[in-house]
Amino acid sequence: MAPLSDRQLITRVQQLGDPATLETWLTADPGAALRHAAWPREARPHTRRAIVVRPGLGSDDAAADAAFEVAGHGGRKALVKVRREGIDAKLDAAERDGLEAIVQLIGRPAILVQDGRFFPPPASWERLEEQRAAIERTIASVGRIEVDGHPTKEWIGTGFVVAPGVVMTNRHVVEDFADATTPDGWRFKRGMKVRIDFAEELGTSEPRELPVKAIIGVSDRVDMALLRIGGRHRGRAAPPPLAIAGRPRAVAKGREVYVVGYPALDSRHGALEEQRRIFTNVFDVKRLQPGYVTRTLRDGLFEHDCSTLGGNSGSCVVDLETHEVVGLHFKGHYLVANTAVNLSKLADDPLLREAEVPFA
Repeated sequence: MAPLSDRQLITRVQQLGDPATLETWLTADPGAALRHAAWPREARPHTRRAIVVRPGLGSDDAAADAAFEVAGHGGRKALVKVRREGIDAKLDAAERDGLEAIVQLIGRPAILVQDGRFFPPPASWERLEEQRAAIERTIASVGRIEVDGHPTKEWIGTGFVVAPGVVMTNRHVVEDFADATTPDGWRFKRGMKVRIDFAEELGTSEPRELPVKAIIGVSDRVDMALLRIGGRHRGRAAPPPLAIAGRPRAVAKGREVYVVGYPALDSRHGALEEQRRIFTNVFDVKRLQPGYVTRTLRDGLFEHDCSTLGGNSGSCVVDLETHEVVGLHFKGHYLVANTAVNLSKLADDPLLREAEVPFA
């Protein structure tokens, strides 16, 4: 997939609001405006330990401040051009970077989670506050799938609880630590142990891990797999299952949705500096990523525009009104489109029936 054209990028910005209004928002201090959208000052952790996720990369990092300053000025310059020339304005590289930052931070943000609570959203998504309690219940049931014994990876993707002791994720996530070469079906690869951690949030010092005991099954129809988890962590059992939408029309173009998962720096599609800036150089931790259903597809899939990255494989896509899971995210192209399995189409799926996964 090709990146967005200037015209497509300008259209996305115009969908956020009047370019003149956005320009006014950036005028006083463009860098500070973008930085606050990414990391609200009132929500920043109070200790350097909590801020740092990778050595030297944190919310007070001078290089990050400089990057936001550059993006802010580029964005303001682009907005002036768009206000004067409209949809046919031609953007230079700095202007494109600035508009991309505005789209991601204001239009489709990736909001950090700490201690089970999501940071204050930007003004364009203030309605998330009205749904905070329900969203944070969803957040609690999403975890990071981690592995010991893998030659190159410490964690593989995201998963979420769909029934007691059952976690849903992607087939391609499971293929990283298991295979189907045994007569009895899918088994862990030799030497690998798998777990799911329902924490791994910003500044987390205490994991909430449960072992993945078995692979219940892997779908041969869609990019989906079910895992059996068990045990308790410090006396705590797995969080409750999320409700899955069973209505045929649960997914519709224009519906507000959100993804919960663990975006990782995605080198497959380039734009690494843009990703580092927009995600404040903080990756591999839990985030809330709101957006919209943009297109429904005939083959039981749909597209959405939440700000996902590679580690979001296996994330739930949740309807903002009902808080039912409507999709299983399985692939995306940064700044272009994301694709999810429409779970409402799978109410009669044999694998889900075998695992006694209920539908709302």
